[in-house]
Amino acid sequence: MTDKQPRRRDGGAADLEFQDPHKPASEIREGGLEAAIGTQVREFRQKLDMTVVELAKVAGVSAGMLSKIEHGLTSPSLGTLQNLAEALHVPVTALFRRFEEERDASFVKAGEGLKIERRGTRAGHQYQLLGHTVGKSIGVEPYLITLTDQSDVFPIFQHAGAEFLYMLEGEVSYRHGSKTYLMQPGDSLFFDADAPHGPEELHKLPIRFLSIIVYPNLQ
Repeated sequence: MTDKQPRRRDGGAADLEFQDPHKPASEIREGGLEAAIGTQVREFRQKLDMTVVELAKVAGVSAGMLSKIEHGLTSPSLGTLQNLAEALHVPVTALFRRFEEERDASFVKAGEGLKIERRGTRAGHQYQLLGHTVGKSIGVEPYLITLTDQSDVFPIFQHAGAEFLYMLEGEVSYRHGSKTYLMQPGDSLFFDADAPHGPEELHKLPIRFLSIIVYPNLQ
């Protein structure tokens, strides 16, 4: 059996029904980040000669969810991406590779950023990933963060690299280390991210701000 011959790998639909990993770049761009991630997951799965059911079991997700991810029909959480990467024996950044290689710029329409689960998500903080870099000496992750009346304060983030915040809407007291900064629209804050930081008091809701995280890429 050659690579070009479709075969049923999941006990259901043939692989031919999934996205073609050799689609031209223009078609991949139309599908966005989710489609690019789905294509990469499928390619790595096939290289390991794993079925959808087998990979889903190892990664701890349902076969139906994995099918949606490979179709580019859903935005997987960061935790799911990490589980898939571990099951496929690749770094998480490898799942974004096709998206980055096929485009020099990331254009995201309002409200269409990929929703990502980070530590603050369970405190009601909404994160929308606006782009991502891979294969470079540094990693850059721009986020649009939204806090509402359903959000809790969560001033205990710590991670490698540096972070830049730019306030768009609302008012918040933001702590970094031992200092607290009252941030209003137009204010910015740039800091070392290895110190404890996060919103300490929400004064005026809703709150929206850009967060750009830069960190060394050690892979």
